[in-house]
Amino acid sequence: MTFARRLTRIIDIFYLPPLRRLVPLQTFRYAVCGGANMGFDLLLYFILYNFVLDKEGVVHLGDFVAVSSYNAAWMIVFPITFFTGFWLNRYVTFRHSPLPTGTQLFRYLLSIGGSVVVNYAGLKFFVEFCGLWATPSQMLATFVTMIYSYLAAKYFTFRHAEV
Repeated sequence: MTFARRLTRIIDIFYLPPLRRLVPLQTFRYAVCGGANMGFDLLLYFILYNFVLDKEGVVHLGDFVAVSSYNAAWMIVFPITFFTGFWLNRYVTFRHSPLPTGTQLFRYLLSIGGSVVVNYAGLKFFVEFCGLWATPSQMLATFVTMIYSYLAAKYFTFRHAEV
């Protein structure tokens, strides 16, 4: 049995009768996988921003490029959680999508592009306009992005996937 199949079985253990009446199995799996990936993302972000980048105001990438440390942390974390998110969606949540993996990966990249815009704008808004700290701002931006991401995954990236 593959790791993905084992993980799916573990997740399904928690799909209890009260939840079955409220939430479809695919949505439940998506929420669990998305929540795990989001937690992984926030943990990595917290460690990078607070300890690796040490909350520096600006990170210099060469002579002409400067990025705020909260955005630099996000830029480092993004590729990691991009691939963990795709793997979880492809092999746990939307296992039976008729689309080829390459097509799914390309569509996932496009939908994540939208997520990047939503997340970046949200992070900028919460940090620079609302004056919130970077980590709570990232949490709020992630929540808004999560809603967009689910809709894009279900109706675009992994369209016609069966449970």
